[in-house]
Amino acid sequence: MKTTQYFEYMRKRPDRARIKDDWIEWVIDNPKKTEVQSDGRIRKWAKIPEEDRYLRVILLRDGETVHNAFFDRSFKED
Repeated sequence: MKTTQYFEYMRKRPDRARIKDDWIEWVIDNPKKTEVQSDGRIRKWAKIPEEDRYLRVILLRDGETVHNAFFDRSFKED
């Protein structure tokens, strides 16, 4: 999994350290919702059953480099 330095730095936070690589890959491959930001970055969301929460993964415009990943408290299912 390709990542940015920002992702590696943010991953050290206690609230993000427990996010598993497998979960991030699951979101990338099986998104419930996908949006492209104005800067070209790609947002993807999917529910992580073990946590019963939605994980948001932000990819760079290449579609494969992970820039950020966090549990999104404001995500609403359509």
